[in-house]
Amino acid sequence: MNKIKILANDGIDPIGKKMLEDAGFEVDTNNIPQDQLPEKLQAYDAITVRSATKVRKELIDACPNLKLIGRGGVGMDNIDVEYAKEKGIGVYNTPASSSLSVAELVFAQLFGGVRFLHDSNRKMPVEGNTKFNDLKKAYAKGVELRDKTLGIVGFGRIGKEVAKIAIGVGMEVLAYDLYPFNPELELVLGGGTKVKVSVQAATLDEIIEKADFITLHTPFVDHALIGAAELERMKKGVGLVNISRGGLIDELALVAALDSGKVAFAALDVFDNEPTPREEIIKNPKISLTPHIGAATNEAQERIGVELANLIIGHFNK
Repeated sequence: MNKIKILANDGIDPIGKKMLEDAGFEVDTNNIPQDQLPEKLQAYDAITVRSATKVRKELIDACPNLKLIGRGGVGMDNIDVEYAKEKGIGVYNTPASSSLSVAELVFAQLFGGVRFLHDSNRKMPVEGNTKFNDLKKAYAKGVELRDKTLGIVGFGRIGKEVAKIAIGVGMEVLAYDLYPFNPELELVLGGGTKVKVSVQAATLDEIIEKADFITLHTPFVDHALIGAAELERMKKGVGLVNISRGGLIDELALVAALDSGKVAFAALDVFDNEPTPREEIIKNPKISLTPHIGAATNEAQERIGVELANLIIGHFNK
């Protein structure tokens, strides 16, 4: 019997690759450009992707040999999932593996935002030796996160991990989700001590009006959740974080709200038109920017590779 061939087009952690090879699969990690996939994917039984490679209807139709599509990560926006399933193709993602990494990046951005680190790190190398006291004065009005209210929009796995860190920091947490959820969480402290804590369930309107900081963790939607009207109803000086999906915040409305002082700072890991974000966003001194790295930690990528490998092995061993 011929080996099942898997194209890990956006890469896979070495441990996941070894698990697949030990199980008898052939794994190719050489990236094939998107425009060459309709021809070259013919040689494979399965493809795994992250966010870069798109697996749309046209590619699925061009590759009747395809039996499985794996997504290393949570969002499936780059895959025509339902169409693939209609064609009998297994479609899998790894929703549990990267939650903690994304949550930690949220707090890296929150801690950075309230102390102006993103702007200070831009300006100190240029002006630090000539305008030291001016910069010191410019960044003198930082605030603490403790006792502030964090609004979490989308209370799935990532939202829950964000809430656990927030509670550990001493924040009040308002949580919103489309679906009912259990507000009780379990915190694991140093030494393995476990503590039960709770968040407060809230409506989206309550979060928009009451939160000092808002972080988004929802699936892709076809319209901005946060537009000019929502920004207008927020507290003056609110901080916004989007490490979820591009398009959830109206970017031009955000720039206007930053310019007016309504929003104190924003942190974006995702953008409307990746990989070429608009200039108004990337050059705004009140926005902290990262290039879609929410799940990009060594630990998360290892967990993703292992979870994906197990899913693939399970699928073909059915």
